[in-house]
Amino acid sequence: MSTKGTRETVKGPGSGTSDARRGDNGFVLAPGDPAKIRNVALVGHSAAGKTTLVEALLAATGAITRMGSISEGTTVSDSDPSAIHQQRSVTMSVAPILVEDIKINLIDTPGYTDFTGELRAGLRAADAALFVVSAVDGIDGATVALWGECEKIRMPRAVVVSKLDHPRADFSAAVVRCQEAFGESVLPLYLPAVGNAGLIGVLHGTEAEDVTPASDVEAARGPLIEGIIAESEDETLMDRYLGGEELPLADLITDLETAVGRGSFFPVMPVSSETGLGLPELMALLTDALPSPLERSAPAVMKLDGSSLKPLECDPDGRLAAEVVRTTVDPFLGRVCLVRVFSGTLREDSAIHIGGRGLADRGHEDHDADERITHLYSPVGSSLKAVPQCIAGDICAISKLASAETGDTVSGREAPLLIETWNMPEPLMPVAIEGASRSDEDALAKSIGKVAAADPTLRLERNQDTHQLILWCMGEAHAEVVLDRLRNQGVKLQTVDVITPLRETFASKATGHGRHVKQSGGHGQFAICDIEVEPLDRGAGFEFTDKIVGGAIPGTFVSSVEKGVRSQMLKGVSAGFPVVDIKVTLVGGKTHSVDSSDAAFQAAGALALREAAAAAKMQLLEPVSSVVISVPDEYVGAVMSDLSGRRGRVTGTTAADGEGTDISAEVPDQELLRYAIELRALTAGTGRFRRSFLRHEPLPKQP
Repeated sequence: MSTKGTRETVKGPGSGTSDARRGDNGFVLAPGDPAKIRNVALVGHSAAGKTTLVEALLAATGAITRMGSISEGTTVSDSDPSAIHQQRSVTMSVAPILVEDIKINLIDTPGYTDFTGELRAGLRAADAALFVVSAVDGIDGATVALWGECEKIRMPRAVVVSKLDHPRADFSAAVVRCQEAFGESVLPLYLPAVGNAGLIGVLHGTEAEDVTPASDVEAARGPLIEGIIAESEDETLMDRYLGGEELPLADLITDLETAVGRGSFFPVMPVSSETGLGLPELMALLTDALPSPLERSAPAVMKLDGSSLKPLECDPDGRLAAEVVRTTVDPFLGRVCLVRVFSGTLREDSAIHIGGRGLADRGHEDHDADERITHLYSPVGSSLKAVPQCIAGDICAISKLASAETGDTVSGREAPLLIETWNMPEPLMPVAIEGASRSDEDALAKSIGKVAAADPTLRLERNQDTHQLILWCMGEAHAEVVLDRLRNQGVKLQTVDVITPLRETFASKATGHGRHVKQSGGHGQFAICDIEVEPLDRGAGFEFTDKIVGGAIPGTFVSSVEKGVRSQMLKGVSAGFPVVDIKVTLVGGKTHSVDSSDAAFQAAGALALREAAAAAKMQLLEPVSSVVISVPDEYVGAVMSDLSGRRGRVTGTTAADGEGTDISAEVPDQELLRYAIELRALTAGTGRFRRSFLRHEPLPKQP
């Protein structure tokens, strides 16, 4: 950062392409030195101004000739049809700019909670985070929680207060909100001048009181200097400052940049994307204070067998290790993978290994494949510009990889490895879908895999009991995006009600007589068996006992009776749901020396169970899950009250990691179908939960 806090940005000639807004400032899309790269994720709540800020920075550096519009669907970041329809980002995107000789990969991330998976992918690709906060609106709980996540990994952060051109904008109030939400180390580096005529550097002071009140600058200057000194490695600075010594500005700026780079100090920048206020100062901060890939540690790596490897360094000549952070399916280019390179260099026509692990529970089976890179690109939103290589620290796109999915590792074919995947959020809202016709069912089966490969937050399930195809999504907006992508591939589908897979059991003892006797010429079928059925405790499963005396049924056919009973239990006996928690005792029967067979006694066993069910009192059972809900303390009462209305039983509360409370409860699955949405509404977006199957319990009688 220069001592004046401003910098002229490089602007190219702006020769147009097929897109009239595209410029070409001549910057190198594939730099050769990781020190010349910055990867910055723009994060914050929805409508805070992230995408508009990316547009403004692209225009300011000549990457585009004019800014696009969110309402018109013409921004570089939002090219997905769902993003244009919903008028909010639904995926992460990368837009590089050049400031002097530094390439800055701006990673625009969604702000809506449904797309947390895309947000975390963006953070994985980044080395620093730029929190965008509106000068008009407040800071939501999800943004505060995200700040805490970044704090845990010591990710460098800065804050942009946006929308200063709005009539209700209040920069001072926004700074106070940031300090309340993020901590005292969040301090303004600049102040907007009166009438937003420009920015005044807090460290540099001001000589023109008609531009901004000098008292405001001095009031902000003291805390800023003290904050910088507190993070300085020079322990004498504080004594010198308190002694009245005027500290050299260059030293303060150096210490400021060091503190920001190591994630212990967080400058606040006032910006208006519409007027360009603060853009030069922001670009100076991005290049001078935020770290290069050389200053950040790469994720842990391991061999294909799971054994650990020594940590990798950001070395273009090192062992190749890259990660797929986003996957899309282009109708012309096929599967396009956005890749962050942590070590080594990706080159066209090079042999690579694709490896994926740990997402089998979401329909992404573990896989390994050797492929070859045919085309390498630098992504500019949805546009791709060909490049010959991509070095460690940079982000690129690879087309026509047949097996790669989001979260996969790209490594050298001669030395394959795996990168430890980032934390994927758990999708907890089920949506049942089916094709509009038999042919559409076939088309759905082909398309669903492509959509799932691009979205690790989507979990596919073909329920064995209900035979429904279930999409487990993050929420309604996420589900809408997934369905839109399927329909855009020509699939005609419809959503149907999710069926909760119930169970049935015997509520009383009963006996059953199974007689399967048929004669149709030649060998016939003869099998007779008598059984007793009694209920067991919940979760006990199934027991089968043989109490045949006198050899009425030979031992070879006793197992046949058991097979028939088990088969009928899976099909159900009264309501069509599987039967559980019963004990069946074989007490008698008859055989025929010629016509008895394994198949005949299986049929007799099934008939006997059905007859016993007809004579017994049957009971339906519903699945119940163990749920742990994490919420801030102020929402504990509301959440517990809501649980009681869902037939939930609270089993305990504990202090959560950090702040908040974990509420443990047992809740019927039927009450959790839309809980992901309803909990979010109940807790202003701050609540989250996890669940696991617990047991089946009797279904209450309907009034």
